[in-house]
Amino acid sequence: MTQPIYTMVRNADWRAAEAAGAYAGSADDRRDGFLHFSTAAQLRASAAKHRAGERDLLLVEVDPAALGQALRWEPAGSRPGLFPHLYGSLPLSAVRAVTPLPLGADGAHVFPPGID
Repeated sequence: MTQPIYTMVRNADWRAAEAAGAYAGSADDRRDGFLHFSTAAQLRASAAKHRAGERDLLLVEVDPAALGQALRWEPAGSRPGLFPHLYGSLPLSAVRAVTPLPLGADGAHVFPPGID
């Protein structure tokens, strides 16, 4: 089984994606020309950098094998390693799970078990 990749989506945006049958990305994704994803090891740092203190988020777990050649692994600025970027919409058929991503008492997001 391929290791999943993740994106953090605002609840209202995800509901619109469900109605449309695909997720076209956030305003930031559309500006950059691709959907931003993270591996489990990259996710906490991505949340702290890009979604700090943001409520009403969902954690979307995706099967990267279902995305084909539209998925590329690329550097992300000064951050180490390669990050998964999807050049196209996310088909709902590639989604393994969608779970709430609440904030803890310390203001940081509380991730499900298995996220490093």
